[in-house]
Amino acid sequence: MWSQLSEWIWQERLWLPPNITWADLEDRDGLVFAHPGDLLVALPLALALLALRFIYNRVISVPLSRRMGVRDQTRRPVQPNPTLERHFLKKGRRPKTPQMTRLAEECGLSLRQTQCWFRRRRNQDRPCMTKKFCEASWRFLFYFCSFFGGLSVLYHESWLWRPVMCWDSYPYQPLKLSLYYWYLLELSFYISLVMTLPFDIKRKDLKEQVVHHFTTITLITFSYSSNLLRIGSLVLLLHDTSDFLMEFCKMCHYSKLQRVCDGFFIVFALVFLYTRLVLFPTQILYTTYYESIIDHGPFFGYYFFNGLLMLLQLLHVFWSFLILRMLYSFTQKGKMEKDVRSDVEESESSEAEAEEMRSLKNGVTCGPGIVSPNGLRSRVAGQLANGQAHGGHVAS
Repeated sequence: MWSQLSEWIWQERLWLPPNITWADLEDRDGLVFAHPGDLLVALPLALALLALRFIYNRVISVPLSRRMGVRDQTRRPVQPNPTLERHFLKKGRRPKTPQMTRLAEECGLSLRQTQCWFRRRRNQDRPCMTKKFCEASWRFLFYFCSFFGGLSVLYHESWLWRPVMCWDSYPYQPLKLSLYYWYLLELSFYISLVMTLPFDIKRKDLKEQVVHHFTTITLITFSYSSNLLRIGSLVLLLHDTSDFLMEFCKMCHYSKLQRVCDGFFIVFALVFLYTRLVLFPTQILYTTYYESIIDHGPFFGYYFFNGLLMLLQLLHVFWSFLILRMLYSFTQKGKMEKDVRSDVEESESSEAEAEEMRSLKNGVTCGPGIVSPNGLRSRVAGQLANGQAHGGHVAS
């Protein structure tokens, strides 16, 4: 059964252009070609990267975060409450006001105490600032090394400057050892990211990140097996161009180096938008869609490879929209706001006031822990008079 499945998977018509066989790509006359089995070493290498990441965080990243002023917020623990804990885990982390009122009555608490319990419970599940810094630091280190390492590998190659050269003599293109090592390192890194998904910080675009990681792993594996290393290397280099800038911005943000963060974010945004919305479609997608079949007709691998690249482009558009939102906020407020994909720590007073405002808008009557409309207006007015309204300082 396994042999039949393997034979079906490795059908030449799925991976190679018409009239090309695996025998044509066997090593000969001192020439070495890419073989799918070469990638099996990526699995133990991914485990090695996980071990290296653990050591790096303990020895370098955590001490570096302290030197750069990263501090974790002190969180007040919640009192054990089985009823509220059961609702939190099974029915939702953010109960609506009617649900909150019912839970307060069941537990013999005031509405304010119940709101405070859920707020503190949500904060307990949020990653600390040190963990965020360590994750960004590790990814910055990899993307930085990968980008400049890949640039040194491709700098003297003709296809870096003229993507149409990716199809010169395809698929009879010998494998270069340096390109193989870089490809293997990239594949191992993305496999390690998939392994740590349950433990890494979960942002609001988690689903898109999962799709991106699996698409990237599939692209790397398929392009290597089909000897599409030239065009695949351009895709990898293009993505690494902006990734290390993004992770550096995060490190500066967590270290509260706001001016440095703002400056590098502008650079990152420009590089990302140019590489992902201009270079990728006009150079990569164009050459894979049109120029790749000049000498060979379309085959399954042609449609499959282009389909994966188009999926990547859809993700580029999605993330470009988020970046443009942050840029718009920057131009309006003069400083970079939080990452729109991130979940932030909830403060005691701001969440309480927001809950009260929602209650008043929904027409909820005053009960335990809810102030009257006149009382809320008086308190907000007092804060404005003292220049302490939440959401920003009042200009003098």
